[in-house]
Amino acid sequence: MRLPAAVLAAAVVAAVPAAQQPVEKLDPAALARIRDEGLNRSQVMEHISWLSDVYGPRLTGGPQIAQAGDWALERFHEWGLSNPRRETFEFGRGWSLVRFSGHLLEPQVQPLIGSVPPWTPGTKGTVTANVVRVQIDSEADFARYTGKLSGAIILTQPARAVQMLEGTIVHRMTDQDMADAMRPPVPAQRGGGAGAAPGGGRGAGGPTLAQRIQQFYRSEGVAAIFNRGADSAVVSTGSGLSAQQQRTDGGTIFPSGGGSRRARPEDGVPTVTLAVEHYNRMVRVLETGLPVRVELNVQTQFHEETTPNGFNLLADIPGTDPELKDEVVIIGAHFDSVAAGTGATDNATGSAAMMEAMRILKAVGVQPRRTIRIGLWGGEEQGLLGSREYVRRHLADVSTMTLKPAHGKVSAYFNSDNGTGRIRGVWLEGNHHVRPIFEEWIAPLKDLGVEVLSPRAVGSTDHVAFAAAGIPAFQFLVDRLEYRSRTHHSNMDVFDRVQRDDMVQHATVAAIFAYQAAMRDEKLPRKALPQPTGGRGAF
Repeated sequence: MRLPAAVLAAAVVAAVPAAQQPVEKLDPAALARIRDEGLNRSQVMEHISWLSDVYGPRLTGGPQIAQAGDWALERFHEWGLSNPRRETFEFGRGWSLVRFSGHLLEPQVQPLIGSVPPWTPGTKGTVTANVVRVQIDSEADFARYTGKLSGAIILTQPARAVQMLEGTIVHRMTDQDMADAMRPPVPAQRGGGAGAAPGGGRGAGGPTLAQRIQQFYRSEGVAAIFNRGADSAVVSTGSGLSAQQQRTDGGTIFPSGGGSRRARPEDGVPTVTLAVEHYNRMVRVLETGLPVRVELNVQTQFHEETTPNGFNLLADIPGTDPELKDEVVIIGAHFDSVAAGTGATDNATGSAAMMEAMRILKAVGVQPRRTIRIGLWGGEEQGLLGSREYVRRHLADVSTMTLKPAHGKVSAYFNSDNGTGRIRGVWLEGNHHVRPIFEEWIAPLKDLGVEVLSPRAVGSTDHVAFAAAGIPAFQFLVDRLEYRSRTHHSNMDVFDRVQRDDMVQHATVAAIFAYQAAMRDEKLPRKALPQPTGGRGAF
C-alpha cells in the first residue's frame, strides 16, 4: 500500500515523544519524501539482479567485477551523482572459472554437484581417473602413497555425517535476540582458531606440513583433489547473538581449498569442493573395495596484474552548507564476492542498498549540508583491502596514527554487509556518545522495525578499517535470515535467496541515516583515537 507524503510526515512527527526534549533537528517533510521514494518506488532489486545475475560472481581481479564496476559508474552518472570515479590499488593475480563438469562413472553414472575454489588451476582437458582416498597427517605418511597417485583424483577428508536440518535455519531477530544484543559485550578470548590444519606449524623456517603435502601431490602427478568443504556443520551467527544456525547441506556447497593469488598457477593442483552427499558416496564405495572412477573437466583462467586491478568505486552528493560542505558522511559496502555463487547476499545486497540510498536522496532532491559519499570496496574478501587502502590513502596511517587533513572532515561511516535482512538497528561499536542521537533518529523508524542500538562491536567487514583510524564507523544490525546457514560463501548465494521487502526497507533506512548525519549541526561524536598499530596489523 502506498501512503501519501503528508501521511508519512505526520507519522514522523507522531513518532517523537512530546515530553522528550529533542537533541536532533528532524525534518519530517524531508524524511517523509525519502520514505515515500524508498518504500514506494524502490529499484533495489533491479540493482541486485544486475550485480548478481548479470555480473556475478565478482571476484576481485577478475573480469566480472570490472564489468560490474563499469555498470555501477554508469548508474552513478545516470542518477546525477557528482564525480563518479574508480580508485585502483594493487591486488595481485586475478582468476575466473571458464568451465566445470564432473561425472561419477563407476560404480554408476551420476552428475556431480561441485564448485571450483578460486585460484585453482584447471585440469589438462577432460580427464578420466580412478579416485583414491588419501590421509596424510605426518611426515611418515608420505611413504604410503609414493608412486601410487599419478593420474589419480584424490579424496583428502573422511566422510562427514550429514545431519537432518533442525533448529534455526532462517534467523529473524526475536525479542530474546533483541535483549541479547543490548547486553554489554563479552570480552574476546584469545587462542588458537578452530580448523587449523594438522601439523601446520613451520619448522626451522621450512615449509609447513600443508605446503609439503601440496608439493607431494604435484610431484606425484595427482590429477585433481576433491574435498567436501569445512568440517564445521554449526556456526555462530557472528553477530554476538546467542543463537546458532546449522549450515545446510542438500547440495549447498561451502568451497574450500583454493589457491593463492600470489602463487604461480603451475604450483597448484586442480581442486573441487563437492556436495558432501556426493563426496561421502565415493568414500563409502571405496571402503567396500570397489573402484570409483570419475570424468572431470576444470578450465580456469588467471589474469595477470599488468596494471593495478583492485578498485574502489566512489561518488558524491555534494554538501550545500558553506561551512560544512567539505565534511563528509560515507556509506559503503563491499562490492566484491567470492566465486561460489553469484555474490547476491554477500554482498550485492549491501552494495545495492547503498546505491539505492544514493538514488533515493538524489531523486527526492535533498540538499545535504555535508557531502554524502558512497564507497563500494574491492578486496574485502581477502582482508578489507579496498577499505583499508581508502583509509590509508585519504585518512590516516594507522601504523603510526598519522592523520591526514581529511580525517577531521569525516563525520561518520555506515556499512552494510550481513545479507538480505532488514535493518533492525545499529552496532554502536562502544561509542556510547551516539546513543541519544541515534535514539531520536530511529524513533520515526520503529514502524519499519528499527529498534536496537547495541553497545557491541562487530568485526570482519569494512567499517573496521575506518574504526581503526578513529572514525565513527558503524555496521547496520540486520536480520541474518539464511546468511550463515545457507548463503554465506556458498553456491546458493544467488538472487533467489534475496528478500525484496527487507531490501526495500534496508535501503530506505540507510538513506535516512546518511541524510540525518549530513544535516546535523555537529559531526557525530568520536571515541578516543586508537593507539598506533606499529605495523602489527590493525584488523
